[in-house]
Amino acid sequence: MTSADRNTGILALNAGSSSLKVALFPAEGDEPLVTGQADRIGPEGTLKLKDASGAELTVAGGDLTSHAGALAAIIATVKQAFPGLRMAAVGHRVVHGGLDYAEPVTVTEAVLAKLAELEPFAPLHQPHNIAGIRAAMAAFPGVPQVACFDTAFHRGQPFVNDTFAIPHRYYEKGVRRYGFHGLSYDYVTSELERIAPHLMAGRVVVAHLGNGASMCAIYKGRSVASSMGFSALDGLPMGTRCGQIDPGVLLYMLDREHLDTAQIRQILYNESGLLGLSGGLSNDMRTLEEADSAQSHRAIDYFVFRVQRELGAMAAVMGGIDALVFCGGIGENSRVIRRRVCERLGWMGIEIDHGRNAANATVLSSEFSRTTVMIVTTREDLVIARAARAAAGINEGVAA
Repeated sequence: MTSADRNTGILALNAGSSSLKVALFPAEGDEPLVTGQADRIGPEGTLKLKDASGAELTVAGGDLTSHAGALAAIIATVKQAFPGLRMAAVGHRVVHGGLDYAEPVTVTEAVLAKLAELEPFAPLHQPHNIAGIRAAMAAFPGVPQVACFDTAFHRGQPFVNDTFAIPHRYYEKGVRRYGFHGLSYDYVTSELERIAPHLMAGRVVVAHLGNGASMCAIYKGRSVASSMGFSALDGLPMGTRCGQIDPGVLLYMLDREHLDTAQIRQILYNESGLLGLSGGLSNDMRTLEEADSAQSHRAIDYFVFRVQRELGAMAAVMGGIDALVFCGGIGENSRVIRRRVCERLGWMGIEIDHGRNAANATVLSSEFSRTTVMIVTTREDLVIARAARAAAGINEGVAA
């Protein structure tokens, strides 16, 4: 790589409601130069960044009261650590791409307007994704901004997995099952294609288990069903999100408790899931496992039950299963959850090797298991960086 290439950066950003995750990549290569995130953006905001060796960088600037301020502090810190760095492109995770966007797209004002129209579909994510894009546009004028969509991976699913049994006019208005976590599934699929192509030719269920959790049925490399639907609330219980719920419960909240939509949204997105099930103990699986209490047990039991139930549904969609892949913070790190999910699935040909599971090995299944069970560490930042590189005209593996 030339000196000019070493001074060329690709920035991957993931803007949440009160956080901004960042990864700075070189013009070539999969390993970031800088990673980190701003947390609790607002009066109590914090920012931690580390270099490739894991050493913390001294943060330059301190305005963490907004996404724009957090990005400015990140940029100042990066420039301090890498003088002369030229940003070639900035990639962004955008939760919702609606019906129009099935691939990454270079952002224009027209694209931003379309993304803003989708805010009612993802009210707790989309506005912050857009804020991150606008902050980056202001910080890097003229540099390509690339939107990468969590919904894109699932576009093209069969109609029966794309619709709800409500009047068809709603489907025509865009009320559909979009599915999410697509950047994670995109990476896992590409990695499986690299390390186990025979599996990608068949029937794979990927379980993205973390503070946000979902599952996806992937047949011959394509998404055919997802546990998440119209919003990022459906399917599995999550850290603070409810997962699948009878719509009658929402009618009860409206009619009998006289809650308004803002109050219901607060309950479903921020007070439910593991946090609600555990009686407010925690939304973090690590804390629940350590607590070993009645409250933590009921939250973990329900989480495991729903994963097993959804796994059966995903296998049914494909007419069987050849591989189960765990990813996400819980899927990659919780030996307990993986063991408990798999221990009653012998009927699906799943049998894990407990030694491999305890060691967090890549392949967890025993030699007697008909179904391969694996861990793949997901890399959403790399999917974003690759899309940004392409927009900047940087070919993978070829010096710019």
